[in-house]
Amino acid sequence: MTVTVEFYFDLSSPWTYLAFHNIQPIIKDNDAAIIWKPFLVGGVFNAVNQDVYAARENPDNRKFVHSFHVLKDWAALAGLPMNFPSEHHPVKSVHAMRLCCALEEDQVALHKFATAAFNAYYCDRRNLDDPEVLIAIANEIGLDGEALAAQTQEQAIKDRLRSNTEEAVARGAYGSPSIFVPFAEGERQSERMYFGNDQLPLVNWAIKRG
Repeated sequence: MTVTVEFYFDLSSPWTYLAFHNIQPIIKDNDAAIIWKPFLVGGVFNAVNQDVYAARENPDNRKFVHSFHVLKDWAALAGLPMNFPSEHHPVKSVHAMRLCCALEEDQVALHKFATAAFNAYYCDRRNLDDPEVLIAIANEIGLDGEALAAQTQEQAIKDRLRSNTEEAVARGAYGSPSIFVPFAEGERQSERMYFGNDQLPLVNWAIKRG
């Protein structure tokens, strides 16, 4: 039986940039499947994790400062470029994540766009809060950026982003990425949620068990 992993993500999260790339060989090596699920991490924070905002506002927060050094080390370990933070950080991601929702039914196209958008933000320091930048990124990879931008204004797409976010929170999410793996406990099937890039070894373990 093929194990299907669900990967809830927001393009504004640097840890998600790492995990997005690092989970792919795990999926391939285990002959698993993955569903990319766009959500709004700000909505998650507002609902269940408002401490994040306080941490950002405290320049002497040792854990927060140290996390930037560790972030660069994780990127180096993964062989990923990391030109971060930029003047656009923290970026408002609602436009970008609505565009991702417009692509959600086409997982190949969503993966392609997310890859390009991650590179645009974390390598080239482009502003993902600018609809014109999002249109350009989509056009650069052969998608119809103008049509996708128009879809982001449709109520159905706005509702999908809200629904994905609420769904993730209901399942236990508190940040991005939130990764859900089917998990066998005796004869009972449940699921495990894992958070962030550093828990990917546990994702690998859970896939094998699931």
